[in-house]
Amino acid sequence: MNASEAEPVTPLAPRPLEHTLFRQFWRDVVFLHWEVCPFEVAALLPPGAAPDLYQGRAYVGLVFFRMENLALGAGPRLPHAGTFNEVNVRLYSRDTSGRRGVVFRSLDCDRLASVVAARGAFGLAYQWSRVSHRWFGDDRRLLYRSRRRSRSPARSHVWLDVVPEVHTRASQLESFLTNRWGLHERVLGRTYYLPNTHPQWSFLRCSLLGWDASVVGDSGLGPPAGEPVSVLYSPGLPVRFGLPSRLSA
Repeated sequence: MNASEAEPVTPLAPRPLEHTLFRQFWRDVVFLHWEVCPFEVAALLPPGAAPDLYQGRAYVGLVFFRMENLALGAGPRLPHAGTFNEVNVRLYSRDTSGRRGVVFRSLDCDRLASVVAARGAFGLAYQWSRVSHRWFGDDRRLLYRSRRRSRSPARSHVWLDVVPEVHTRASQLESFLTNRWGLHERVLGRTYYLPNTHPQWSFLRCSLLGWDASVVGDSGLGPPAGEPVSVLYSPGLPVRFGLPSRLSA
């Protein structure tokens, strides 16, 4: 694949992982997306990565989920640090090899040990935060809330009504935003790509009851303007990450 070609948007990872660096399960995943200025996105990406656009438009994602069963390689699940709630703000990137990925602008997590480990090992912008996850109304209404423990006022919440067992198909735009098979990040002056793989997404019908995305405005972008252009809920799936590789340029 040359630098001018992007890998196709596919529901399954385009490349098998030769080795597994760590495993985890993402449960009760909620995606909110807004359109943003491509030039603002470009200024926030690491060297070697450029905005990945859909029909000339750029997007920011606010993603809520519960992390479970984190494990290193083929080892056992981590008993305490491997389960936590997370909220992340992410942008969509493409590198000079054509690989599509995400760039995390912030990751709010309620497990301090995981924050320290992820910041140290991968340079990811984890923040120790209060993050809650709770179902109401016979497990139809899901509420996530987050607020940082620092002096930053950044916070977020999503209040969602989910229709049990009623599946919905992602649009072409939503497939573009959710079928991502790696992340781009910069550590010690080098940009790297960390691949991942997981089964195909399965989404349930849902409706948005309320939201707060001030954490997006704290990530270097302006605060979201208006309602999200996309709202998705997935019960979850297992995920594996492979070994990182440096970008060629």
